[in-house]
Amino acid sequence: VIPAAIQVSACLAVHNRLLPALTHLVDAIRRRADELAQVVKTGRTHLMDAMPIRLDQELGAWAAQLGSNRARLEHALTSVRQLPLGGTAVGTGINADPGFSREVVAALAGISGYPFEVAPDLMVPIASKDEIVALSGQLKALAAGAMKVANDLRWMNSGPLAGLGEITLPTLQPGSSIMPGKVNPVIPEALAMVCARVMGND
Repeated sequence: VIPAAIQVSACLAVHNRLLPALTHLVDAIRRRADELAQVVKTGRTHLMDAMPIRLDQELGAWAAQLGSNRARLEHALTSVRQLPLGGTAVGTGINADPGFSREVVAALAGISGYPFEVAPDLMVPIASKDEIVALSGQLKALAAGAMKVANDLRWMNSGPLAGLGEITLPTLQPGSSIMPGKVNPVIPEALAMVCARVMGND
């Protein structure tokens, strides 16, 4: 039961919470990119000035990267949703009714609304958690992509006098302990902390 519970909770958390949030984020970035299609900025490599780019191209790249992360997460779920219920202790199904796996997994799918399946070989997901390791790797890849977006936003917003100052993020938490006029990019920084935690979990 415990191996299956790990897989069920992972599937439902990613499918019901993370994927919709990612879809919303990608859509929001694309909408903002459309609004900024005429804004030209400096492109950079190694933090040094390079060829000019449009701001919508930069945002479009963020959306494409996060969209690819979303697709990889969906693909990872195809194996995570294959449950070893009914395999009993070692995956042979000894002492379980022959219809147990099929009926219980069908009931779980009905209750949750998620298309859980019986694992093709019950021994594999009981003896190892390869599918969870793969999912964790995709979560880490998403965290790396989101960290890149957070860092880009922090760089472009840096200043206002001695930084890049290319964009101005909304003032959500003005002031600091010794500099009342200072405004930190708190949302990108909070995102960066979450990303670091996800990377550390893998």
